[in-house]
Amino acid sequence: MSDAKVRLYVEQPLGPGQPVPLTQDQAHYLFGVMRLARGAAVSLFNGRDGEWRAEVAEAGKRGGTLLCKDQTAPLRLPPDLWLLFAPIKKARTDFIVEKAAEMGAARILPVQTRFTNSERIRQDRLQAHAVEAAEQCGGTFVPEVADLTNLERLLADWPADRRIMWCDESLVGARAGLLEAAGGFEARGFEEGPKRPSPGPWAILIGPEGGFSEEEQARLRRMEQVVPVSLGPRILRADTAAVAALTLWQSVLGDWR
Repeated sequence: MSDAKVRLYVEQPLGPGQPVPLTQDQAHYLFGVMRLARGAAVSLFNGRDGEWRAEVAEAGKRGGTLLCKDQTAPLRLPPDLWLLFAPIKKARTDFIVEKAAEMGAARILPVQTRFTNSERIRQDRLQAHAVEAAEQCGGTFVPEVADLTNLERLLADWPADRRIMWCDESLVGARAGLLEAAGGFEARGFEEGPKRPSPGPWAILIGPEGGFSEEEQARLRRMEQVVPVSLGPRILRADTAAVAALTLWQSVLGDWR
């Protein structure tokens, strides 16, 4: 068990005795903000090697070095789940990315639809939000945040084996749940035992505040991989819908079962 009070994401490999040089920003955070001194413990993860307890070997204003001691947690991969969403206002887009990272999305894809409000995003800033979310929630994996992609082009090359849970606003109030649509699984999950079937690769699709265009809706309904799902009797805001959809999928098919 690590006695570290700070978790930090790093790019470098982690292993026994591995030195980890710090950037100026990382050094400022650890030594200027958190006031750590030589010998202090820090939890490190890089999305590949699990979590490691490290100690401050060198501390300076412009840099420093941490030294890996022992592994405190293995790499915990999320389910093979992508989140596709149309970006909205800046703070609410940040919220969606943060919650998707916390709730176990393996990949986050902002998509440009007919009625998407934002025509561009700062992919690097959103990726930083995903890193911060993983640091805060104890995750050892950081999902990739892709650059903004046109939905039509994305669907044109969509993998045949990856199903899409489409949160369809036209189904508001209808009994169109994921359990029934995905094949009638029992609400309590799959049967126990070593032969428990895998749900396979999935994606969740959240539309823009203005909804999908008629053409986009028709395209989605033609795709065999698409599973239209209702998120209840009320129309949800895009950021609320993302959290609700992730909760629904994780509780039915994901690692919350």
